[in-house]
Amino acid sequence: METAILNIVLNARDAMPQGGKLTIETGNVELSEDYAAQSVEVTPGQYVMMALSDTGSGIAPEVLDRIFEPFFTTKPVGKGTGLGLSMVHGFVKQTGGHIQIYSEVGHGTSVKIFLPRADADATTVVKSARAPAALATGAESILVVEDDPYVRTFAVQQLRRLGYKVTEASDGPSALHEISRSGAPDLLFTDVIMPGGMTGRQLAERVGQVASGTKVLYTSGYTENSIVHHGRLDPGVHLLQKPYKSDKLAKKVREVLDL
Repeated sequence: METAILNIVLNARDAMPQGGKLTIETGNVELSEDYAAQSVEVTPGQYVMMALSDTGSGIAPEVLDRIFEPFFTTKPVGKGTGLGLSMVHGFVKQTGGHIQIYSEVGHGTSVKIFLPRADADATTVVKSARAPAALATGAESILVVEDDPYVRTFAVQQLRRLGYKVTEASDGPSALHEISRSGAPDLLFTDVIMPGGMTGRQLAERVGQVASGTKVLYTSGYTENSIVHHGRLDPGVHLLQKPYKSDKLAKKVREVLDL
């Protein structure tokens, strides 16, 4: 584990040659069946997460799919073996865990390691055995802005099942076009970092200028601590961290709409 952390930290350092911020945090999370269905070799359940997030150069999408390959590196000759992330990946898989990398060019990278949590005690088991509460529903209009087509499809499907009127867009400019076509939504549910030259915060500011009554809920693969500490969002904003479950999505959307 120490070697895994060191490898990721060194990569973050190399991605921030002019300086930057590195945030390391831990937490208990649950990976849902919905998330596992979209991810290879992921078992749903309780995990301990360690997230390491930087404000570096980021990883290009065409490179992201290859970063766990042995000897693959984007560093100059003599500056890296290409074995760092490959070894981290091997270690995580051997523990029965999962590793996820979220990255945006020019904005930074967040590496999340999920390790299976130790067996729960009897008290926790009793709590988890309770019948799930009914999901919060609604009939308001929601615009989902998300560049990942799989995540966007999941969010749109879940929100429509809950009764909301949902439209969608893949980036800020297309979201503004959708608003000009169909009107401002009751809720803007937007990713923080997106392609298209406009961040989620900039999109929210533009929408607020034409429709001050629109509520805003952000989502991101970065953790809330790293999002705020790295200056991408102000403290106190509403953020739903990826990956999220259906019940967390329903609860958070209803919470923001009811403010």
